Amino acid sequence: MMLAIAAGFLGCCVVMLILYIVVLQLQLRSINRQLDKRLGIQSRQPLSLELINPELNRLTANINKSLKVEENLRLDSILEEKRFKELIANLSHDLRTPLTAIKGYQQLLETGKLSEDQQRKLQTAQKHADKLGALIEQFFEYAYLENAEPVPDKERIHLRNLVTECLAESITEFEQRHLAVHLVDAAPVFAFADKKMVVRMVQNLIRNCVTHSDGAVEVQILTGQQAAIVFRNPVKDATAIDIQRIFERFYTADQARGATTGLGLSIVRLLAEQSGGSTSASIQDGVLEIRVELPLYESTSIGNDSR
Repeated sequence: MMLAIAAGFLGCCVVMLILYIVVLQLQLRSINRQLDKRLGIQSRQPLSLELINPELNRLTANINKSLKVEENLRLDSILEEKRFKELIANLSHDLRTPLTAIKGYQQLLETGKLSEDQQRKLQTAQKHADKLGALIEQFFEYAYLENAEPVPDKERIHLRNLVTECLAESITEFEQRHLAVHLVDAAPVFAFADKKMVVRMVQNLIRNCVTHSDGAVEVQILTGQQAAIVFRNPVKDATAIDIQRIFERFYTADQARGATTGLGLSIVRLLAEQSGGSTSASIQDGVLEIRVELPLYESTSIGNDSR
């Protein structure tokens, strides 16, 4: 009799233990589902559980606290980024106004009677004012792209023809730096993108080569899952370049170089991403390769475009 009672009691304990484990598993599944939901739809809903285990209740509370801290950090980061973008936009505008006045007075001086020495000094001042203007334009362009996020006006683009035109327009800059340019021959490749954006990307890639190349520049148009524009050029000190940061805003490998903002390749990345493409960079045997990939033009591209 006592044995039967003990066996019955033990059986009840086993059943209760199994039920307890099942409840815990259900609750743990609920935690996972709620976390998946937060990650999937960016929900801010805290985790909710009803457990009889105090340790798991405490774990849930700590997870909610950690999620709250992470959410606050993320919101602070977004706010800081917004303030930074506004600062860049305001700074670009504020710099343009006095520069316009400086150039205006320089033009007035140019119409007057100046000695050869004064003309030489004025030309030097104008040269530096033009450089400053180009830098300010990069600030303004970057601020516009970051804040406005323009919608691309996509069309069929013959990449080789477009790149050839941009290289031809920049031939004087290459000659001044004694740089040879070789456009690798390839079959026609057509991208589906905003022509003005692509031109701006190519111009910035050219400017980057003119500024930093230590030898002949090679340009290639490739095709795969996407259309690709590839620029290759040797660099003086490959070890000084942090390839992981090359597309970061304000990053310059040569800190002593004052003629660059470090925004050129950042603008390339922004434009590529806004066009539905991507950018990448690598260094091998002292040669820097920068690749811009853009959507290929296909017969279905226009139908799939969300404009």
